[in-house]
Amino acid sequence: MTESPNEQSDAETRVKDGLYSLTIEMSGPKQGRATGIAILQGGRILGGDSFFYYTGSYSFSRGKWRGEMIVHQHTEAPGLILVFGGREVTCGFTGTYSAGQVDIDGTALVGQVSVPFHAVLTLKVPLE
Repeated sequence: MTESPNEQSDAETRVKDGLYSLTIEMSGPKQGRATGIAILQGGRILGGDSFFYYTGSYSFSRGKWRGEMIVHQHTEAPGLILVFGGREVTCGFTGTYSAGQVDIDGTALVGQVSVPFHAVLTLKVPLE
């Protein structure tokens, strides 16, 4: 049995399950930057950084993906002003996936303020 061209294309562009490093740039009225890690596995997202953890889900098709996350603060940050500080923040995003790298744009709802963000996730350890 051979793969159809569509099956081969989907197999090549599907989001690989694994551990990813991430960099997020927030813009607009609230600006910030974060780096952390995330595990992408079977449509689920689990990750975090020094102050926050993320949970969510994603779907993908033909090299494009979309998803949503909820961000929670896990550690206090005395003396720092955190963009997402003290709030449960919901995020929606869309983007592309290619060769172990995810490039996404999204919006986080911080209180009543929408904060646009751009993130890059890079595959570090595949789960097989």
